[in-house]
Amino acid sequence: MAINIRCQKCKTDCKLGSKKCSSCGSPFPKNKKYRVIVRANGKRIIRTVNNLELARDIEGKLQGDIVRGEFDIEKPKSAITLQEVWEKYLPWVKVNKKTWLNDQYHYNHHLKPVFADNPLDTISPFDIEKFMVTMKKGKSKRGKPYAAATIKHQVVLLTRLYSVAEQWGLYSGDNPCKKVKKPKLNNQVTEFLTDDELNSLLDVLEKWHNKMSAGFILFCLHTGLRRGELFKLTWENVDLTRQSMVLKDPKGKLDQTLPLSDKAVEVLNSLPKDYKTQWIFYGKDGKQRTDFKGPWDRIKVAAGLPKDFRLHGLRHHFASALVSAGVDLYTVQKLLCHKDAAMTQRYAHLADKTLRDAVNLSDSLLEKKEVAQVVNMEAFKNAK
Repeated sequence: MAINIRCQKCKTDCKLGSKKCSSCGSPFPKNKKYRVIVRANGKRIIRTVNNLELARDIEGKLQGDIVRGEFDIEKPKSAITLQEVWEKYLPWVKVNKKTWLNDQYHYNHHLKPVFADNPLDTISPFDIEKFMVTMKKGKSKRGKPYAAATIKHQVVLLTRLYSVAEQWGLYSGDNPCKKVKKPKLNNQVTEFLTDDELNSLLDVLEKWHNKMSAGFILFCLHTGLRRGELFKLTWENVDLTRQSMVLKDPKGKLDQTLPLSDKAVEVLNSLPKDYKTQWIFYGKDGKQRTDFKGPWDRIKVAAGLPKDFRLHGLRHHFASALVSAGVDLYTVQKLLCHKDAAMTQRYAHLADKTLRDAVNLSDSLLEKKEVAQVVNMEAFKNAK
């Protein structure tokens, strides 16, 4: 603890009672500046005043504060960083979420480079808005602008990390994501093949040299299954006699038992069986298939299908064909294993035939009818 004279020219502290600065040699004026310096628990407290009497008063006050322990306060612990939350979240999400690899990809490629080392209480809504603007202006590794859905995924994942940190007692501050408006999406695509495109695809598949690839596409076309569901399908899941199959853990639902059409059974019977494997649509060396991009691209080119027509479009075509033929949306929902009717509602506009039949039926139902008149004899007598 000390009181020093402050040199106004070179900003040096000199001992009390000095006539001139020990550093620059300048004499001190009558209106000296005094600095009170106190050290307590690693802290350095400095006060600068205009007279010695006030400096001594402040020195005495600071001494009293130290005695009372006012400076013996622990420094607030900084909030957990996003990376620390992620390291706790990853083992949990691997067990509890089927699409955890998507979370891992989004975090490593987008959130980690920007926010990983930031404590949760230092990330502001402005930081997140700035992050989204940067993504909107940026491009993916393929050189294409990021889709609104991709940007939204980042905000959704960031929101989830804040939420689990709060649920697990790791963080008790604000969630800045709640003050950020997520990008609006309008990417609901309903694809279907024209009659010519379907004929062309079927012609190519009939002559295609790789029967497994051809069978994969035909089975998808006749069942509307998702690509991942075909990858997981085993011979144990199929009953050819009863023409049914069990989908194990389909997207968002419990196991589902679905019927198989005659064509679907025909496809299964035509598949090659070069390996002793449980997988129906196996990959290299009989192992479980994990991708179908290459075969699909080659068959799509051979059939002359639009470049942007996806394999998932066959699922849409399956549903569109059924709805257009008059099959009700509830039945289509069950066949597609949709979690709720909202997903199937995208096909509602295709139900033209059903709506037209209903309108035509209304003509006969709403025509003028001949009504047989029944006379109430008691009422007739009373009237007389």
